[in-house]
Amino acid sequence: MMRQDDNDEDVSLFDAEEDSGQKSKKSNLKHPVASFFHLFFRVTAICAYLLCGFWSSSFIACMVTIILLLSCDFWTVKNITGRLMVGLRWWNQVDDNGENHWVLRKQQTGNSESRIFWLGLVVCPVLWVVFFFSTLFSFEIKWLAVVIMGVVLQGANLYGYVRCKAGGKTSLKNMATNYLGRQFSQTGAVSKTEEM
Repeated sequence: MMRQDDNDEDVSLFDAEEDSGQKSKKSNLKHPVASFFHLFFRVTAICAYLLCGFWSSSFIACMVTIILLLSCDFWTVKNITGRLMVGLRWWNQVDDNGENHWVLRKQQTGNSESRIFWLGLVVCPVLWVVFFFSTLFSFEIKWLAVVIMGVVLQGANLYGYVRCKAGGKTSLKNMATNYLGRQFSQTGAVSKTEEM
């Protein structure tokens, strides 16, 4: 049976609200198992990619292991940890006419796990993009398929959750443009006050 949160605070991207009250010895993670598995498959896939040359000489065994870890990560993040840690779910449906429709579900939760969720969700795809360019420039073409799978699977979750966080009301391009505009205007205001 599922337990529902009674907490109605909004989830903020990257700035999870800390408990300003007592700091006890108990962890303030509501879902420690979900938090563990949110990072476990991601970090294990990256470690397997970096270290598979040391523990196996078989490219196929390494590739299968990494792709299985990436697939487990995709499923776990999409179906479990996103819902439990930040209250977000997304999926893409195809209607009878063959058109894609994004279904975005947002349940308001506020907890300390959102920082773990968003950092894991953003940092790991960035690492896979770095691996993509290093594999491309080092001409290790056989690893390119593995790295592309890492970029695609983790990038899809990142895209889905950012779109879900935005609420689907605005496009990601408009959201990024507005964010950068705010950052430039804040930087300009700060530099003008420093000049005075």
